[in-house]
Amino acid sequence: MRWSGDEILEFLRADFPQAFRDGWDYEITDLAADRVTVRLSSHESQLRPGGTISGPTMMHLADFAVYVLLLALHGQSASLSVTTNLTISFLRKPEAGDLIAEVELLKHGRTLSVAAVHLRDERGRVVAHAEATYHMAGAD
Repeated sequence: MRWSGDEILEFLRADFPQAFRDGWDYEITDLAADRVTVRLSSHESQLRPGGTISGPTMMHLADFAVYVLLLALHGQSASLSVTTNLTISFLRKPEAGDLIAEVELLKHGRTLSVAAVHLRDERGRVVAHAEATYHMAGAD
């Protein structure tokens, strides 16, 4: 692993400040070579009518969390890696509150990396399942 959770968040705040817009705040709670857990403290801007966390917010967190894992593995050289595919199944309405992404790296290659993501609400219920594929542009 090239970067710690703190180093990743420092890099993202400096180079991708738009990810922290409108009160968006993340915490990396678990980080290993093949997995990461990222918590998003939800904000009213991420809620849809009815008080549940929006689908775009869930997709954002799934994509963001996979990117975090790739940055941990490769550091700065993974910064140009891009999402080539992201699919998501929404399973139940997440209540307003923190949203947790648990990422498992399924394949990590020189060109492509594939990860599975379970999104959980604060009660621990799986509210969505996603799979993301990244093109490893520039990663060494």
